[in-house]
Amino acid sequence: METIWSQTKELLEKTLSPGLFNLWIKPLAARARDGVLELAAPNAFVASWVRERLTDSIAEAAAVVMGTRPEVLVVEGPATGNAPRARRQDGPKAAGPRPVATSLTLPVAPRAPELVGDRFRFSYDDFVVGPSNEMAYAASRGICDMSLTADQLFISSAPGLGKTHLIQAMGKRLSLAGQGERQPRVAYLSAEEFANRLIMAIKTRQVEQFKAAFRENVDVLLLEDIHFFRDKPRIQDELLNTLKALNSRGCRLVFTSSFLPKELSGLDNQLLSRINSGFLAVIDKPDRETRRRILERKAAVHQVLLPQDVSTLLADKLSADVRQLESCLQNLALKARLLNCRISMDLAWDVLQHYDVEAAPRNLEDIVAYVCDVYRLSPDQLISKSRKRQLVLARNTAFLLARQHTDLSLADIGNRFNRRHSTVVKGITSLEKHLSLKTPLGRELERTIDHMRS
Repeated sequence: METIWSQTKELLEKTLSPGLFNLWIKPLAARARDGVLELAAPNAFVASWVRERLTDSIAEAAAVVMGTRPEVLVVEGPATGNAPRARRQDGPKAAGPRPVATSLTLPVAPRAPELVGDRFRFSYDDFVVGPSNEMAYAASRGICDMSLTADQLFISSAPGLGKTHLIQAMGKRLSLAGQGERQPRVAYLSAEEFANRLIMAIKTRQVEQFKAAFRENVDVLLLEDIHFFRDKPRIQDELLNTLKALNSRGCRLVFTSSFLPKELSGLDNQLLSRINSGFLAVIDKPDRETRRRILERKAAVHQVLLPQDVSTLLADKLSADVRQLESCLQNLALKARLLNCRISMDLAWDVLQHYDVEAAPRNLEDIVAYVCDVYRLSPDQLISKSRKRQLVLARNTAFLLARQHTDLSLADIGNRFNRRHSTVVKGITSLEKHLSLKTPLGRELERTIDHMRS
């Protein structure tokens, strides 16, 4: 059984985000019996969260190892086979709070949040600098070597343009800098992870340990997706006090968001002022030459022989974001491998039919028409006051596509749909979460976005 579970965990580590895996999968013990995979969680809180959110993913991974999809049961306490507190994955869901994932284990004593080097996937060595990102790149390097006049940085960009790459590169560089007392204590986490650690600290009555861990034992705080804190006053209060404590100690602070500070409605004015008090760097869409160099760099990393005419073609056709470039390159390489042939222009054109953005909507009217066609709605339904789930999903998809493919402000997008700009922010944030975690909805959204380009 240990072999089955260890192999299942290896698959889950590759398919889930680091936050989900480290907090919710790692603490589980397991045993298999008669086509049933019984998971033992350390407490009821973890058992409820795993039962409600992760049983499908676990079952899919276990099916690869076991040869057949098992029934997944989640219990609190040792995995004995009796499963007195278990609920089947297709049964009623547990009531209660729905926290978000975190990759940090709550400390039992005041100390810095534990981080391991392999959390930082990206480095400066594989970051391609161009006119669209050179300011953010220089500012991030300045924070690392303390040559920037400010000790605080806010990096803003649309999804897939490199802000996570930069902040992880900072974490890797800082975590390897210096020796002994000179080495800064670096904490890297998302806003969701910070919020979830606070929730767990409250539930386990370790709030003082939580405060000490962040306020006294961190020299550099790297905090992603700051927009997640919108409309969460309790968590905002704790973050504000944490930032005040870190500022008073002269610590370095770095934030990222898909939105500009002025677009972050729903944040306390004091918190917003403090977040916005440092250097602001905006990453724009890369130009054609930068896209071509990104492709060549990623081809080298993945050991793909990419002819120059093919890289130029892809750079010409794919302009939305860096993730799209890498996705197309990976699909091109896979197809060449399956066909046992070299990458060629003909093969590139064949793959590009799923990505080509020449026919992609360039204005809001085209986006509205596309979304209405996908979701089988009328334009009137899309802008109606209805809160039906499918209508909300369709609106949020339109918000996201408008953000990616037009230069309209959030307020302008909101006005088109008779919504406030804060509603647009909330909708885009919701979909970004599903896309980044690759949930079933996230995978469906990826297909919707890709089909728009075909």
